[in-house]
Amino acid sequence: MHQIKIHESWKNILSSEFSKEYFLQLQSFIETEKNDFEVYPTENEVFEAFNKTPFDKVKVVLIGQDPYHGKGQANGLSFSVANGVKIPPSLKNVFKELNADLGVEIPISGNLETWAKQGVLLLNATLTVRAKTAGSHQKKGWEIFTDQVIRTISNEKQDVVFLLWGNFAHGKENLINSNKHLILKAAHPSPLARGAFFGSKHFSKTNNFLVSKNLGGINWKI
Repeated sequence: MHQIKIHESWKNILSSEFSKEYFLQLQSFIETEKNDFEVYPTENEVFEAFNKTPFDKVKVVLIGQDPYHGKGQANGLSFSVANGVKIPPSLKNVFKELNADLGVEIPISGNLETWAKQGVLLLNATLTVRAKTAGSHQKKGWEIFTDQVIRTISNEKQDVVFLLWGNFAHGKENLINSNKHLILKAAHPSPLARGAFFGSKHFSKTNNFLVSKNLGGINWKI
């Protein structure tokens, strides 16, 4: 991760983070990891969420924990996988809820790029992971960076919808000004949550809010 391949709009607003000691140590850690292990996503995709959703376009923030750790799964967007990759169980449940909420046909692809291009920032708290080792890059500095991203969006923007799914994401609520933004919380879509995610209607609630603010809703169809 020698170069920070991130959209100019984010580079401008986050530039001070890249020279901080924690970030330099994080870069060093990742370089060491890459010498010894396979690391996902690819270097070109680490900041894909930011490149697909420039700062001025952000309307919704969907917070995930860390990238998928299976080969070919992670593509730099939280919950998303590349075209042709088997849809993970959590994402299957997201699509089931989307179908129940808005009648959107369940997609055959788990690539959420179309959401990202409409202003849905698909943000993982940790942006890299060691192959086959979930959570392996947590608490190495990424969370400091992504917490600052969430704070910056909260401070600098107005009327953004934050989707917090599961206890980990709920822990980010304190970074968000609820007087300026809409915070929607639900159980995690993982099968481990035993269906508690279903019925949250976050897709329709998001669009109703955005439309009420004259910001235009998201076309959730993949």
